[in-house]
Amino acid sequence: MKSHRLSLSHWLAGFIPQPLHTHPREWTRAGIGAALGVLCSALLCRQLYGDAVMLHLLGPVGASAVLLFAVPSGALAQPWSILGGYLTAGLVALLAQAYLGPSLGSASLAAGLALILMCPLRCLHPPAAGVALAVVLSEPASRLGAGVLAPVLLNALCLLGSALLYNNLTGVRYPKHQGSADPQPHHTRDLLPQQRLGITPADLDRALSEIGEFVDVTREDLDQLIRATEKHALRRSMGEIHAAQIMSRDVQCATPYTTVEQALRLLTHHHLKSLPVLNASGLLVGIVSLIDLLGHARPRTLLGRLGLQPDKQLEQLMSSPVTCVDSHTHVLELIPLLSDQGLHCLPVLERGRLVGIVTQTDLIAALHRDLLLHLA
Repeated sequence: MKSHRLSLSHWLAGFIPQPLHTHPREWTRAGIGAALGVLCSALLCRQLYGDAVMLHLLGPVGASAVLLFAVPSGALAQPWSILGGYLTAGLVALLAQAYLGPSLGSASLAAGLALILMCPLRCLHPPAAGVALAVVLSEPASRLGAGVLAPVLLNALCLLGSALLYNNLTGVRYPKHQGSADPQPHHTRDLLPQQRLGITPADLDRALSEIGEFVDVTREDLDQLIRATEKHALRRSMGEIHAAQIMSRDVQCATPYTTVEQALRLLTHHHLKSLPVLNASGLLVGIVSLIDLLGHARPRTLLGRLGLQPDKQLEQLMSSPVTCVDSHTHVLELIPLLSDQGLHCLPVLERGRLVGIVTQTDLIAALHRDLLLHLA
């Protein structure tokens, strides 16, 4: 009896929704966007096709708006999903209406066939089933025959345009770009350093195939979620190691008026690869690397040796603005900057002032020390 009660409790627990991890600000953003998107689609459809057609097709538009504005990164909310889904459902509904008539059975069949076809066409979009039902069961006054595809696609295009404009203006990237968001800085076919070990895209594809069910998440989102989880777990394991603890404090700097030859001598003497550039007020205004300087060194010609060929100054070569970190930045936040983004060093600022610099060597030493502590 006790085991039956536990089984019943476990079964009932499935009806309790999981807590949302989105911020209430995002709920408001999505709600306003959905309202504007539906309003634009409805007004345009009414203007071109009248109230009857607009009202009959408005239900799927509202359902699509929830996907496009509330979960714009989902696989079911991408542009091809809504366009292909609406088109597929509209065509299937027209065939069902023509051969079976406007009945409840033919409408149900159209919805099921539309779902089956959307899967191989990679345009699965749940509200499209509503489009199929609406087209098959349309009233005679609003039935447009094959012309019903025009208002159906108009709704899809108008809603998609609203989502493209509103989502990107409010800081949400849409559509979801396929592939890696971070290009390889060396312009080779190699994976980024952090992607070469651990979970690979092929592993994610196999895992999704093994599930064998509908999962409304793209491979890129799943990869991002897993890596973020790994980062938080590793941060908990490593404790609080910040940039201030591993940075070099005796930083060699230059000014915008330092010449290339002077900078090269400074880098060579201190065995450095990068040199921060500070202005007269002591503020960081740029950075130069050894590679930047080598191509602009004064030629060792007779004119160069006699000082008759002017030497370039760093203000002509330095990179600006500079990617910097705060002294309280956790060491894990430094890893993607010094590996995937290809930076050789990171200036460390406090209240806008340069207080140190973290190099790839500093990071390797810190990670090695942490590994030794865990092994001990």
